Amino acid sequence: MTAPNAEQALKSALQASHAWWDDMGVDIPVVPPAPRTPKKAHKPIAKSAPPRTAPAAPQPDAAKQLEKAAEQAKAAPTLEALKTIIEGFDAGVLSDHARNIVFARGNPDADIMIIGEAPGRSEDESGKPFVGPAGQLLDKMFAAIDLDETSLYITNVCNWRPPGNRNPTEDELTMCAPFITRHMELIAPKLIIIVGGVSLLALTGKTGIMKTRGNWQELDINGETVPAMPLYHPAFLLRRPELKKDAWRDLLAIKARLDG
Repeated sequence: MTAPNAEQALKSALQASHAWWDDMGVDIPVVPPAPRTPKKAHKPIAKSAPPRTAPAAPQPDAAKQLEKAAEQAKAAPTLEALKTIIEGFDAGVLSDHARNIVFARGNPDADIMIIGEAPGRSEDESGKPFVGPAGQLLDKMFAAIDLDETSLYITNVCNWRPPGNRNPTEDELTMCAPFITRHMELIAPKLIIIVGGVSLLALTGKTGIMKTRGNWQELDINGETVPAMPLYHPAFLLRRPELKKDAWRDLLAIKARLDG
């Protein structure tokens, strides 16, 4: 292969990769060109002053924000009030970079509450959780055991899309905890489905979704013990389709619990 053809093939491969990333809602990083090594000067050059940059926006104090989140969430008497509080809450870089808060979809009177991780690009644009490719797979998974939006209530542990589509940090999950806690209290579900490792950490303090999925957990919601089943995140299943058989076993366990 000649050099021009090799260069064109590489360019086509990169374009295909970028298109796939874009479809999945992954932000494509901009890679700056490598800096050139300056030639040695024969004479000393006067140093110029560094360029002036605008100061970064001050971020709210974490402890104060956690206290504020706890106070406001606890005071929310209804789901609509909780949504309004979250919409007006200063969550630092989370709310600074998000287009919309992502609150919930489904039936608020449902007995089953699905709690995912954090919104992606499609969710950030629509304001609803699980509406992108992963959400479409989630809907298909529960349709297989005869569940849909009329029998499910779906939300996330984090209501804002993190910058760059990254996972929320532990500090951010701690700040969001009062909101998801109050959300669960207002819904009062009989069964919770924990979707993904980030949700598992936020709700149970446990890590390792691969060893925990399929094993029933217990959550304390307003003094009541509620069974909770951890599942693989559907975005993970899109990357690892060979694990769908495990997810199917977990769905059957959920169905058996509901039928029992």
